[in-house]
Amino acid sequence: MERVAKFYKVSFQQYKEAYIDTYGDASDETIKKVYDGIKLPVRATTGSAGYDFFAPMDFSLQPSETAKIPTGIRAQIKEGWVLQIYPRSGLGFKFRLQLNNTVGIIDSDYFNSDNEGHIFVKITNDTNEGKTVSVESGKGFAQGIFMPFGITEDDDVDEIRNGGFGSTTK
Repeated sequence: MERVAKFYKVSFQQYKEAYIDTYGDASDETIKKVYDGIKLPVRATTGSAGYDFFAPMDFSLQPSETAKIPTGIRAQIKEGWVLQIYPRSGLGFKFRLQLNNTVGIIDSDYFNSDNEGHIFVKITNDTNEGKTVSVESGKGFAQGIFMPFGITEDDDVDEIRNGGFGSTTK
């Protein structure tokens, strides 16, 4: 198999900004404890397509509840490849856990964004059975799959990304 990417943690400063924006003010000590516990995504088996993304802290979602999770992860990806993010299959099957954008698309040039290419996962518990989703810190909740992509023969784009999420539409 071709090796097309490498995962890194974002800097503590970037994670701190994202944490405060998401969860509100907290001490550096509290945020540092979460940051130090962040695990890089890994595959569970040699046959796994998906790299498991792990929860940086405990969270629970009641039916119809949504959470934005700053993963603390960034991915350096070869040109011509994209990282697609999905919920872990078991959580999707048992709880209808869904990404709010259906599939997260992480482009290869996102790595150098203003936010260091910090990957966020926004998820909703879309259960119709009244089930609460609970994920412990360090447990897998999303998965990423690297896929090749092509471009049209007459593609002449020359724009360079200079922002984070959503910056390509500005």
